[in-house]
Amino acid sequence: MRVIAGEFRSRRLASVPGLETRPTPDRLRESLFNILAPRIEGAVFVDLYAGTGAVGIEALSRGASKVIFIEQGRAALQAIRENVRALGVADRSEVRPGKVTAMIDRVIDQIGDQIGAGIVFLDPPYDREAEYELVLEKLARRPPELAPRLVIAQHSARLVLKEAYGPLHRTRVVKQGDNALSVYER
Repeated sequence: MRVIAGEFRSRRLASVPGLETRPTPDRLRESLFNILAPRIEGAVFVDLYAGTGAVGIEALSRGASKVIFIEQGRAALQAIRENVRALGVADRSEVRPGKVTAMIDRVIDQIGDQIGAGIVFLDPPYDREAEYELVLEKLARRPPELAPRLVIAQHSARLVLKEAYGPLHRTRVVKQGDNALSVYER
């Protein structure tokens, strides 16, 4: 797996063997960052269910000021830390081990007003589809000053997410093969 564009273009990333993670396909990652292009520069990016960290690292490569990675799998956490270290972006990264559903409120509270200009990306394992609703509902309940301006969910093209979660309204759906991106904005 490689970084697609930006500062770290073509740099190889450590990955996790086996089926513990499901990396975002390059073409879908490219579509994601085409959508984010006008908004990524200087943004705080939160990569939930980060896997190897490829999406968050792509955000750093394209100008995000900081990325917070949340992941619970040990092998995936090791890969994220290895990738962050190899690219020399430890000062622009936070790797937080733990379960997203238990940590999301605390993480958003800790980064406070930075997230108002921030972007949240979530991609739970497909066997945890219920976590899409749970995380989107939690993000929607945040006070406006502690809420992300943009939330993007990568999900199975067969999974239908709601049009809105509180003040988060879906503005776009991009489908590629078995994957889809649902873009929510305040």
